[in-house]
Amino acid sequence: MTESSPAKIGLIGAGWWATANHLPVLAKRDDIELASVCRLGVDELLQVKNEFGFTHATENYRELLETPGLIGVIVASPHTLHFEHAMAALNKGYHVMCEKPLTTRATEARELVSEAERRGVQLVIPYGWHYSKFIQEAKRRMDQKCVGEIEYVMCHMASPIRSLLEGKQFLSTGGGAGDNMFEPEADTWADPEVAGGGYALAQMSHSAGLAFWLTGLEAQSVVALTSSPTSRVELYDAFSVNFKGGAIGSFSGAGALPDNQQFQLDVRIYGSEGVMTVDCDRARLEILRHDGDNFSMKLDPDAGEYFGGGPTTNFADIVTRKNDMNWAPGWAGMRAIEMIDAAYRSVKLGRLVTV
Repeated sequence: MTESSPAKIGLIGAGWWATANHLPVLAKRDDIELASVCRLGVDELLQVKNEFGFTHATENYRELLETPGLIGVIVASPHTLHFEHAMAALNKGYHVMCEKPLTTRATEARELVSEAERRGVQLVIPYGWHYSKFIQEAKRRMDQKCVGEIEYVMCHMASPIRSLLEGKQFLSTGGGAGDNMFEPEADTWADPEVAGGGYALAQMSHSAGLAFWLTGLEAQSVVALTSSPTSRVELYDAFSVNFKGGAIGSFSGAGALPDNQQFQLDVRIYGSEGVMTVDCDRARLEILRHDGDNFSMKLDPDAGEYFGGGPTTNFADIVTRKNDMNWAPGWAGMRAIEMIDAAYRSVKLGRLVTV
């Protein structure tokens, strides 16, 4: 890339989410060239190529990675392929934005973060809530230890995706930056072999990533319960967590909100000096302190809605060198997967497990 030429980005996995979120954002930017796209299905591949103006299209992701002048790669393939695709891109020295969950195994997540650091490139996880101004304000205040030493974290999320996890027609809408070109593929979410897990990987990777990013904590051990009343992957999750340093936490998730209802996401961080509440569905940021120096941020009613285009804009700014701030770094996604991986092992073994 020169000062006058656009930065070249490739996309691996051009399905429902990528075509509704990432590509509409990138296609509007004069400083980005959509250089190459990869997905299976020749007809669908050509549809994406023509709709968004990609220079090149292929069903072979390794061919995409050989695109001359490529700078960044977005990985939006099925969950169990994230590691293979993201690692191959990092090995080439490209900046990578990898859809959540970062991986389905903790060891793989650690390898990706380590490789990005070794190569000196950015690994971005598309956590849309991180781009809300009040979430960024919460992070700034947590970095200033506004609640003192963290002692307990409560994190809950619920989503209207029951039909998706059951492998049925997805009935909910919203959360995207553009219109839907494709419907979600059922196996990607509902088949344990393809999805790698259920609600925890599909959605709690969002809430857990936010909680770990805000707090900087690391899970040490986990005991968990899950429930799959009508699906092959779990719909409900309940984790109890010990963190390194002595804090404890509870993480819960439910994939069964009624269709088209707003996501619920609530993080509460209790410390030696007070408590912070980050409530996305009620658009609330509040800090209550023992010394009475409280804080409440005035927000619009829709301030907590998911910002699907935020991560893509951030990634584009990184590859074009307009901004090197990564609001959703790979380490946050890694720590979420460390906890979720341990939780799944806990369910299988029926006991507390170490991360």
